[in-house]
Amino acid sequence: MSRTPLTLVWFGNDLRLSDHAPLVAAARRGAVIPVYVHSPEDGGPHAPGAAHEWWLHHTLHALAEDLERAGSKLVLRRGDATEVLVALAEETRADAVYWHQRYEPDVARQQDEVRAELEARGVDVEAFEGWLLHDPSEIRTTQGNPYTVFTPFYRNLSKSMEVDKPLAKPRLKSKAPDTWPASMDVGELELLPTIRWDAGLADTWVPGERGGHARLAHFGDELLRTYSTGRDRPDRDGTSMISPWLRFGSISIRQAWTEIDNRAKRARSVGLPENAEDWHRELIWREFAWHVLIHHPQTPTKALRPKWDAFPWEDDAEDEWFIAWKRGKTGYPIVDAGMRQLWHTGWMHNRVRMVVASFLTKDLLIHWRHGERFFWDTLVDADLGNNVMGWQWAAGSGADAQPFFRIFNPVSQGEKFDPDGDYVRRWCPELARMPRKYIHRPWEAPAEVLEQSGVVLGDDYPEPIVDHRAARERALELYHDMR
Repeated sequence: MSRTPLTLVWFGNDLRLSDHAPLVAAARRGAVIPVYVHSPEDGGPHAPGAAHEWWLHHTLHALAEDLERAGSKLVLRRGDATEVLVALAEETRADAVYWHQRYEPDVARQQDEVRAELEARGVDVEAFEGWLLHDPSEIRTTQGNPYTVFTPFYRNLSKSMEVDKPLAKPRLKSKAPDTWPASMDVGELELLPTIRWDAGLADTWVPGERGGHARLAHFGDELLRTYSTGRDRPDRDGTSMISPWLRFGSISIRQAWTEIDNRAKRARSVGLPENAEDWHRELIWREFAWHVLIHHPQTPTKALRPKWDAFPWEDDAEDEWFIAWKRGKTGYPIVDAGMRQLWHTGWMHNRVRMVVASFLTKDLLIHWRHGERFFWDTLVDADLGNNVMGWQWAAGSGADAQPFFRIFNPVSQGEKFDPDGDYVRRWCPELARMPRKYIHRPWEAPAEVLEQSGVVLGDDYPEPIVDHRAARERALELYHDMR
């Protein structure tokens, strides 16, 4: 009697059951054992940060519950991914191992090693696409090169891309309970902080597949119609905020695209298709970030434009200005509000991300790598492509980057995008009573206004750590010297 084919499905940044090509293919061929290997060292210098670990704990817990409801189980192991998967394939007599292709340079190398070891033992291996909407090897300039400018990349991809319908959840044929391989409990991975700083994250997010689709539906139902005008306003709930679920794959990029595309096609309200197009453009920006990383894998540590590696950045992680920036105590309210939102929720509004990144790299001249690493540790949604792209964009050293001489004024940015100061008042409560006129420039408030607002500068709220005008001039002088 022939043995039923058995496939290990190796989960990574695809922690969902629906639209999961490896799971669907494995279920079609026979029995399935879903596996997650916790091997943070495989990420190289970009091992999971503290916020990532919090999200991962809860997402793995949700995935395990979803698999139980589907009549299956999640096998959790910890260790070197190659060693664990080879041993598990031998233990279970699995004849195939499937997974989604990953593109982080260190993880991709690990996948290549796993493939080689398994195939040497006669195990069938197949990697499926699922992280991106496009094949990064196919989108090229007319000269045959990878893109480094977004607009032509956007036009090319938009013209050629067809998004397939997401796959339904498969029906899983599991192994008999008495032969199921041993598994760790999620808690044994010790992903949660020992000093519980995560209350704000728990109040903000519901990790897992169901939580992600609930947020996507809320965006489509309530926020999409005003997305184009509201997305730059941190004082409003105006963006999708699905980036953490995309980063861990609880929602696939194809599901996100299709959900909003379907709503736009069914739209009866004026402007909804245009809002959906603007949102889809942001998803293609994500594609562009990964396109650049895949073709330029050195960019997590080196500037895409090499001359910027010679720029005289301040490179001290213990610098007092850097510490003030991290703690949200720069004296510039929009910057401090963003950093405090990040500490509390593990997320920051995208407009404010640009402001705080410009302030760090141009007002303070601190190396973008320090900002990238801090975001990596504190953002629940930091994926390597987007995080590196965002920081190199802000510093002027990356693909399609903001020119270095365009330096955000933190006061005018606050007044434009948080005009009533509601965002600042929420995250900097010591300024809650400041009048609108001075909420973004409290150091200019007359003494009587400060007194009425209950603010003592330098005590309740810090004086600005730098003068923006002088800092801007200093940055431009260094820029021109480098040129």
